[in-house]
Amino acid sequence: MNRIRFVMIGGFLGAGKTTSLSRLARHYQSQGKKVGLVTNDQAQNLVDTNNLRSQGFQVEEVPGACFCCRFEDLIGRIEQLAVRDRPDVILAEPVGSCTDLVATVVQPLRHLYGARLQIAPYAVLFKPGHGLRILKNEQGAGFSPKAAYIFHKQLEEADAIAVNRIDELTPAEIDELADLVANRYPGTPLLRVSAKTGQGFDHLIAFLDQDGNFGRKILDIDYDIYADGEAELGWLNSSIHVHAGIPFPLDQLLLDIVQRLRDTLTEQLAEVAHLKVIGLGEDSFGVANLVSSLTLPELSVPSHRDTKELDLIVNARVAIDPAILEKHVKDIVTAACAARNAQVEFRKTQSLRPGRPVPTHRYAEAVS
Repeated sequence: MNRIRFVMIGGFLGAGKTTSLSRLARHYQSQGKKVGLVTNDQAQNLVDTNNLRSQGFQVEEVPGACFCCRFEDLIGRIEQLAVRDRPDVILAEPVGSCTDLVATVVQPLRHLYGARLQIAPYAVLFKPGHGLRILKNEQGAGFSPKAAYIFHKQLEEADAIAVNRIDELTPAEIDELADLVANRYPGTPLLRVSAKTGQGFDHLIAFLDQDGNFGRKILDIDYDIYADGEAELGWLNSSIHVHAGIPFPLDQLLLDIVQRLRDTLTEQLAEVAHLKVIGLGEDSFGVANLVSSLTLPELSVPSHRDTKELDLIVNARVAIDPAILEKHVKDIVTAACAARNAQVEFRKTQSLRPGRPVPTHRYAEAVS
């Protein structure tokens, strides 16, 4: 029986993991391989899961905590995909605020399930928007030192660091980032990619297709700082049904919601780590997102459709009290829909601060 290739891509919130997994999945499918995906979140109703499923991929989801704390659930989802779809490759996307994944996920998978899973090198995507400010120790970098600690630790354990979103940067900005990353993490291979356009992506694929002595960087990590850094983020997932008497442009609604949230949160000096909204119509879907308070909303997946009935899912990760975040989301979604003479029904909303990570396994040293 051939082992399933397991590929996990890490990176901070908004680094581009979902877009990267989608591009990787299409690449492996073009090679005639069957692909399954596993997404991960602190709560249920994940935009990424619905986005990937709407693209036609087979997706399982691990909600409630990171892969490290839900390790048995991760194994269960892998087994479900293996039995139902018999994939050659499984792509996995961990929570963007989690780190220490080599000691708590990669090593346990290699040691306990190496006969069934072939573990790929662990690549971490570098998010330029926050990453440049954090590496330069700029004032107003958007997050506290404890949250920035997580960002650094994610990169520290990577087998390779992929600077993503180079399509949004000038050559000088790319070179500056590359120098900063190389100086901070010497010896770690550095790739320059755009998951959106595909630029440089062949190099990432070639790296991930390697076998060898990877996934062995066990972190020296302070879980008190790690837990405090995660807890500074307000986390919200909300599912909403929208209906109107007259069709309206779906894409305009998605962008309007994200723009209104950006404006409100900026006024309160609440840094956005990532904000995503997906609209699921009867025969179409669209996605709008925001990756930092200093950037503009983006229609990452346009629907180009009008609709009068849809399901909305809002995912927000913001440095703000989650109760306040929930109120802003409810007020703004209601107002944006009312501007289109549409009624809203909030079906399920979870707002929280992530709890302290308690890994199922943590290997103190690499054993395989």
